[in-house]
Amino acid sequence: MTIERLLAIDVGAGTQDILLFESDKPMENCVKLVLPSMSTIVAQKIKEATTQGEDIFLTGNLMGGGPNVSALKAHLRAGYGVFATPLAAKTVRDDLNEVRSMGVTIVKEPPDNAAVIETRDIDLRSLGKALALFDLELPREYAIAVQDHGEQPGISQRSFRFQQWERFVQAGGQLDSLAYREVPPYLTRMKAVQRDAPGALMMDTGSAAIWGALCDEVVTARQDEGLIVVNVGNQHLLAALVRGEKVWGLFEHHTVLMNKEKLFDHIERLRQGVLTNDELYEDRGHGAFIHPDYKGPFQFVTVTGPNRRMAQGLGYMAVPYGDMMLTGCFGLVAAAKRLPND
Repeated sequence: MTIERLLAIDVGAGTQDILLFESDKPMENCVKLVLPSMSTIVAQKIKEATTQGEDIFLTGNLMGGGPNVSALKAHLRAGYGVFATPLAAKTVRDDLNEVRSMGVTIVKEPPDNAAVIETRDIDLRSLGKALALFDLELPREYAIAVQDHGEQPGISQRSFRFQQWERFVQAGGQLDSLAYREVPPYLTRMKAVQRDAPGALMMDTGSAAIWGALCDEVVTARQDEGLIVVNVGNQHLLAALVRGEKVWGLFEHHTVLMNKEKLFDHIERLRQGVLTNDELYEDRGHGAFIHPDYKGPFQFVTVTGPNRRMAQGLGYMAVPYGDMMLTGCFGLVAAAKRLPND
């Protein structure tokens, strides 16, 4: 579809990468921002309250965890109170009984003398103010990526998340199906973002990275012969077997649990089609799945992500439009152009 202006936001654990796409400009001339993620910002506010010896009250929307949840746990260990609305509390755990067991008090109204901290993955109001300083307006269309494990009571988040990847590959692995206008109800983090940005096209950060890496002309030229896309993020590492418009297999792990030697080994066994789900899950990763009809091995490897230095020497470092940090945003724009907005 034709898009004149679109705000693409790739929400990571450490940064939120932002692209203001305008169709009348070369991609290289579009406005780009790399800012601290909202999780990092919320974490800093919690740490400030800990330093000041204040209780905190979390209110707003469900958002991703990571630095903010770590700061919250440290706040509790320091002996200070944590209060949260039911929706904001789901940032910590899907099961509110688990949240309560950690020491968080679920309330509807802020208690007296507690520092109020707002939770949400995107802050369009602040972004609008920042752009206005440079005579720019927010567009009406949005494409946003977050990592969403999904909510399924009784199943671990790691297991449930990878079940979604496995179903995707088994169903044909078509890249188009990685972007949502209508988000499935179990993807509660994406649903939360759409409450703040109604009508936004949604993708998983891993999916956006795959799409974005394929925007590099060097990578595009190898797409039909088959290749391996590796995204080394701040928290998660995803590697996918891609040929044409289809994903034939993948694995996902936690970046902190990987090192260069292990990564090279996993990529080689993914290439050969012998990497197993059990070993990934037992190593505290998410899992691995390779379609039984995969015909490899795919030789070309391309790497992206803020921790791509771990993969130095593994393959080609993708730089779509000359900017690796905006890879996910470029993928979001590509997906938005492909999917009609009803």
